[in-house]
This record gives sequence, C-alpha cells and structure tokens, in this order.
Amino acid sequence: MTGESGVPTGPVEPGDFRVSDVDRARAAALLEDAVGQGMITLAEFEERAGAAMAARVRRELDAVLADLPVGEVAAEEPPLELSAGMGDLKRTGRWVVPRRIFARCSMGSVKLDFTEADCRHREVELEVQCGWGSVTVIVPKGWTVLTGAIAVGSGDFVHKATAPGVPGKPVLRVSGKVTAGTIKLKHSRR
Repeated sequence: MTGESGVPTGPVEPGDFRVSDVDRARAAALLEDAVGQGMITLAEFEERAGAAMAARVRRELDAVLADLPVGEVAAEEPPLELSAGMGDLKRTGRWVVPRRIFARCSMGSVKLDFTEADCRHREVELEVQCGWGSVTVIVPKGWTVLTGAIAVGSGDFVHKATAPGVPGKPVLRVSGKVTAGTIKLKHSRR
C-alpha cells in the first residue's frame, strides 16, 4: 500500500514489488510466443501487451500472464552448469539450450557452440568465469549477442559476434569475468 507520494505506508507484499523495463519486455516476449502457439488471439495479445507495458508492480504483470503456462515452465527450468578445471569441456552439435547457462574454467577450456542447438527461448543468459583457461562461444548468424558486465584482469575478452541480429531469433546476454585467460564470442562460419 502506498501513500500519495508513492512511498509505501505499510508492509510490502511480493505482488507490490516494482517491475523493471526488462520484466515488461520478457512479459511481451512470452505473449508473442503465446500468439505464435495459438494460445491467445492477436486482439488478446494487443490488449495484454498494453497492460504489460503499463504494469508498475509484479501483481499487475502476473495478471497478464496468469493463464499462460509459458511463465511457469521457464521458472522451473534448471540452469546448465559447465565447469572445467584443467580439462576441456565442449557442448556442440545438437543440444537443448536452457534459459540460463553458467560456464566456468580455471586452467582448461569450455566451448559452447549454439550452431546446431535447439533454443526455444527468446533470451538466454550466459555467465562466464574464466581463470587462466579459455571460453569460446559460437552463435549462428542472426542471433543477437549483448554483453553486460564483463571484468577483465590481464586476460582478453574478444567480441566478434557483432553482426546485427534478426528479429525473432534468440538474444544471448553475456556477462562475467576473465582473470588471465580468454573469452571469445564469435559467429559460426556456416
């Protein structure tokens, strides 16, 4: 409950937490998926997307998605955790991409190749922690690769996956840290 100034006047319930522009954009993406799967009509999409963009608190945003199973499925999906000590770890060929991925290496290497992977998400978050080793990320052309907070010690961060993305294709959001090794992002050659 808030007063006229917008300052909470009592205990704040979880449904009263403020939502961000990112939360609103995720809701809109879920609604787009629902239209594509025939769960809602285009008219329902327009009405719900407008409500999602106007939502100020979690309760208002949850109401827009309440009867859609997509939000629940995404919340239950466990992240993929890849950890290479001194060895090499590869995820290539056909594999199912989860919404969140954690890739860590100390002295070894991790290779993530999304070229033939099955990605059902609009956005995928990848957090990379690289010590003395290397992490190579390969994405298909058409994907958008965005970098968030990247900390570099004496190592290298190379971002060559800078071609513009294609609307409707996945967005890979990369964040993390490299101490003395290398993190490389690039497009596949296919």
